[in-house]
Amino acid sequence: MIPLPAGSDKRWRSALAWVVSGALLFYVFGYATEWDRLLAAMDEADTPRFLFYATADRLAFFVIWTWLSAAALRRFVTDVPVGSVFAIRGGSELARAVSNPVSDAAYFLGLVHLAGGRLDAVLAAALVPVVTHTFVMLVQTTLALPFQPGGMGQIPGLVALAAVAWIALGALVVAVWGTRSGRLETRFAGAVNAWLERFPPRELAPYLLGFAALALFDVHIQWLASHAFGVPIDWLAMAARLPVLYLTFVIPTLGNFGTRELAWAALFGEYADRDHLIAYAFSINAIFLVLNVMLGVIFLSRALELLRAVRRARREGQRLPSSLVGDPTDP
Repeated sequence: MIPLPAGSDKRWRSALAWVVSGALLFYVFGYATEWDRLLAAMDEADTPRFLFYATADRLAFFVIWTWLSAAALRRFVTDVPVGSVFAIRGGSELARAVSNPVSDAAYFLGLVHLAGGRLDAVLAAALVPVVTHTFVMLVQTTLALPFQPGGMGQIPGLVALAAVAWIALGALVVAVWGTRSGRLETRFAGAVNAWLERFPPRELAPYLLGFAALALFDVHIQWLASHAFGVPIDWLAMAARLPVLYLTFVIPTLGNFGTRELAWAALFGEYADRDHLIAYAFSINAIFLVLNVMLGVIFLSRALELLRAVRRARREGQRLPSSLVGDPTDP
């Protein structure tokens, strides 16, 4: 076999992601969508209420996730200004209009600069909101499953997915316990154990509570938004299935167009016809796209100014100018 040149495998994976994205977008909007029915479904929506709920949902995620990320950095890495974290996260939202991974990478690199180049420390702290949010979503799905309209027999795939997740978590707990007791030695369990020693579970409680509050708000605001759009989804069905929807966003697509529509149609098919669900998801994506661009435009210049000041201050051994680390909403 002819060896691939260095870096070609990475380029191939990147190209494959765009191929998958293009295929999903073509399938949803070029094949599976009847545009006349989609536009008719949009016309039936209570537009002012729907816009309000969707906007509130996106901004709540932005504010709470960024604030908890800043809290993790300040608690476990260094005393970074909360306003600066908001500026960097806001500036990176411009890239989210195109790609979640690109936006997250820009945000992470900005935090690394802000924290003085402490790559490993920032990466470890960045996992605090990811891990706690993931655990909250698993608990959310599990608690809502027994109360699904029609019973859990109507959603065997979701029940199986939750069971697999808990089994995997249990196996990880056993592996970490075995690593700590010296009875087991695996690289992955050892890495998880090292992370837990650095971030003890008792110190993660505030982040669990923060994301639990965000999860309840998210379910309720999405429930309100769906009803305003004319898609009356049950509240408990929303609570059980939204985490699966967010799981699909690991598939790289242009602004989540394609994945969100297919996921809504697959997860909530008993509450509305396919065209109404696709119209709802498409409208949510469009609103989020506009909000991401607005956040990026508002914060980008401040984020770039901050990063330039950080590099200059680190190079000269000076403190950051106080004008750059205040409230990011200041004019």
